[in-house]
Amino acid sequence: MRFFDLVALILENLSRRKARVALTAVGVIIGTAAVVVLVSLAIGLQENATKQLYGISDLTQIQVYPNYGDSPTGPGGGGGVTFASGPGGSPAPANQKLLTTKALAEIGAIPGIAALIPRDSLHSGAELSVDGLVANMGLIGISVADLSLLGLKPQGGTLKLEKGTIIVGYSIPQNFYNPRQRPGQPPPEPPDLLDKQIKLSIIKWTQDGQETRKVVQVRVAGIIAESRSESDWAIYMPLDEVAGYNAWVEGKRVDRTRTGYEQLLVKADKVENVLGIADAIKALGYQAYAAQETVQQTSSFFLVLQVIFGGVGAIALLVAAIGIANTMTMAILERTREIGLMKAIGATNRDVLSVFLGEAAGIGFVGGVGGVALGWSVGQIINVLALVYFAGQATQQPGGLPPPSVAVVTPAWLPIFALLFATFIGLLSGLYPALRAATLVPVTALKYE
Repeated sequence: MRFFDLVALILENLSRRKARVALTAVGVIIGTAAVVVLVSLAIGLQENATKQLYGISDLTQIQVYPNYGDSPTGPGGGGGVTFASGPGGSPAPANQKLLTTKALAEIGAIPGIAALIPRDSLHSGAELSVDGLVANMGLIGISVADLSLLGLKPQGGTLKLEKGTIIVGYSIPQNFYNPRQRPGQPPPEPPDLLDKQIKLSIIKWTQDGQETRKVVQVRVAGIIAESRSESDWAIYMPLDEVAGYNAWVEGKRVDRTRTGYEQLLVKADKVENVLGIADAIKALGYQAYAAQETVQQTSSFFLVLQVIFGGVGAIALLVAAIGIANTMTMAILERTREIGLMKAIGATNRDVLSVFLGEAAGIGFVGGVGGVALGWSVGQIINVLALVYFAGQATQQPGGLPPPSVAVVTPAWLPIFALLFATFIGLLSGLYPALRAATLVPVTALKYE
C-alpha cells in the first residue's frame, strides 16, 4: 500500500467516527496540556530564580576567606583578623590557612583566574560628617583601582579609587541624620555627596574607655548604582589607606606576611571556570564561596521539579492511552468483517497493522495539537494573573527585588516534544489492537457478525 493511500484511508476511517475520536482525544488533550503547563511553570520559576541571582552577584567572583582552624579571632573589632600564633605565643593550629602574601601567590597559580583582589575592613568605628549631618559607617579597603572590575556601575562620578577619595554605595546617603534634630522635626533630606569633601572620623577607644578620634578629609569620587547587594551599603577606599588607619587603631603595623587579609575576591576569566577554581581553592585549605554554586544548586532543584511536574502530566497521558487502546479495540470488533475483506483482496498483515497504528497515532496527534494549544493558552492566562499579583505585591513592598517579568515560560522545544510524545503514546496504545487486527484469519473475519 502506497504511503498517501495509507494516509487517506486513515483519515477516512477517523472521520467516520468523529464523536468517538473527539472524546478519546480529549484525554490526550488534557494530558498534553498538563505537561506543557506544569513544565512551563517549572521553567518559569527556574528562570526567575536565576535572573534574581544574576542581578544580585557577579557570577565570575569567588569570595575566599582564611581558614582559622581552631584558633580564635584577633582582638575585639578586628573584623576576623588573627595572629599567626595562638594565644600566649602558642603555635597556630596546623590547619590554619591565612590569606598572607604567600597564600595569594599560591592561589594565583590556579589556572583560569583573571584577578586577585585583597580587601580588608576598618577595625574600628567611623563617622562621616557633611553639611551638619552625620552617619556612622564601616569602611572597606580594596586593592583595585577601578570598582567596575567587580561588575559595579556608577550612578554618578567615577568608580576609580584614588588616594584621599571614597566611593559610596547607592543607599549610603539615606543613613545620614541630624544629631541636633528636635522632637517633631522632619528628618533631613539625604545629602548630595557626589564630589564633596566630607569629614571622616576614625574612632578608637583606650583600655580605660576614652575615645580618641583621627579626623581626615576625603572626597566622594563616585556613587555606585543600585545593585541590591553588599555594594549598596558599602563605602570603599584604597586598601593601603585602610591598612594605615588599622595600624593607628591597633597601635602596630599591619604585617601581611603573618596576619594576611580578611578576604580575597578571586575573579575567574569566565563563568564556566568558577566552580573548578573554587574547588581548587578549597583543596588548598581555604574557605571559598561562589554565587555560581547557588545557581548550580538552584538549576538542579528546578530540573528535578520539571521532571516531577512532567511526570504528573504524563500520568494524565497514561490514562488517555488506556482510552485510545479501548477505542481501537472496539473499532476492531466493529470492523472485523472489513478487516477480512481487506485481506481477501490482497492487503497484507503489515498493511492492516499500519492502518490501525496510524489511526491510533492520529488520535494521539490530534490530542497533542489540542493539548499544546490549550497548554499555551492556560500558560498565558497564568502569566497575566501572576504578573498582576506580583506587581501589586511590589507596590506594597517598595525597595525590594523587582517583580518577575514572566511566571510561565514555554520554550520552543516543549510544544514540539509534547506533540511528539502524545503521538508516540497514541501509537504505543494502538500497538496491541493493531497486532490483533493484523493476525485475524480472513475467512474467520468474513464470517464474523
